[in-house]
Amino acid sequence: MADSAAKADRVWMFAGAPATNPVVYHRVRFLVGDPTVVIEWGGDGGRKERWFMVRDIEMERARRLARADRVYCPADWAPSGGLSGDRETATAQAAAELLRRHGVRHVIVDRSLPMIYAHHLQEAGITVTCDLELGVVDRRAKDEQEIAWLEQAQHVTEEAVLLACRTIARATASRSGVLMHEGQELTSERIKAMLDVFLMQRGYENPESIVAGGPQGADCHDHGHGPLRTGEPIIIDVFPRCRATRYWGDCTRTVVHGEIPDAVEQMHRTVVAAKQAAVAAVRAGQTGEAVHQATVAVIQRAGYQTGLPPAGAADDYCAMTHGTGHGVGLEVHEPPLLDRGGPPLLAGDCLTIEPGLYCRRWGGVRVEDMVIVTPDGCRNLNRLPEGLDWRDA
Repeated sequence: MADSAAKADRVWMFAGAPATNPVVYHRVRFLVGDPTVVIEWGGDGGRKERWFMVRDIEMERARRLARADRVYCPADWAPSGGLSGDRETATAQAAAELLRRHGVRHVIVDRSLPMIYAHHLQEAGITVTCDLELGVVDRRAKDEQEIAWLEQAQHVTEEAVLLACRTIARATASRSGVLMHEGQELTSERIKAMLDVFLMQRGYENPESIVAGGPQGADCHDHGHGPLRTGEPIIIDVFPRCRATRYWGDCTRTVVHGEIPDAVEQMHRTVVAAKQAAVAAVRAGQTGEAVHQATVAVIQRAGYQTGLPPAGAADDYCAMTHGTGHGVGLEVHEPPLLDRGGPPLLAGDCLTIEPGLYCRRWGGVRVEDMVIVTPDGCRNLNRLPEGLDWRDA
């Protein structure tokens, strides 16, 4: 054929529903829940063309909105035996037929490719190579549009965290120490329901937030339940996804109602200092491991431990039990990790910086910001205060 596809010396294919496959969505920035295929034709000068196969009723919208040079539907590339009545099978058949007609004998795919597509490619005599970094590394360096979407998501996330922290800080305490709000016990479940409604009204999906008070907060991923109490640290960790852009926010603060115990104050002071050290260590070319080690140095210098409690550890064993952070984008947890073995950072990486300390006697303290890596440092997307007293925040 005379078009540029015939001259391509490398061909890449991605497949799946953009609504559930972040790799596919990232290529085309087009949201749909049906099976799709992205084919990229490249030569020595890089990517030449991107073709997008989508359900027929989505073609007009895709031609207006998708990042694609050409848009097709499966019927445009039906094999001689016709297409299956199963939508995903038909899409896989059509993709294989498109490539076969263009004389393609080999395609490069990413780790998320559904097996049905590999099956039909192989049936058409096309070999498949999986590039394990494809769709991973290229998603890390966020472009200007992605950074704007992440900043927007983080702003809304911070508003939600502020709502939770203020509500807790301004509650009243019963004689037994249980917090009261509008005449009823203030529970983790009530705060999480407030967060759900707040975020839903702003166009965000909200997986169950963490509202973990007292000893529950000693487990860094305990989502919390039951009544909240005065004088105990309460971890508020909110990580919603914007329905329109599919990008996530992620922010944690810790709040104490009433008098703050000295031990909790010391834990919090150390966590904030560790976060500042980690943020200062972030820059393009620095490794995720080095950023984590900056956190660990502050934690250990203050007399705390790192790692999970050993068997038989006392209730006052206090440690940071996780890494310093992770990447954020179309997934709330994505590469790179800020932990042992963490890779070199890229300009445009979006990272959480979230040191914490956890103790069965007192509970947990965690403070989390989200930053964008730059060549000589990072840009912090957070504006919330870091303190434990939120009455006047």
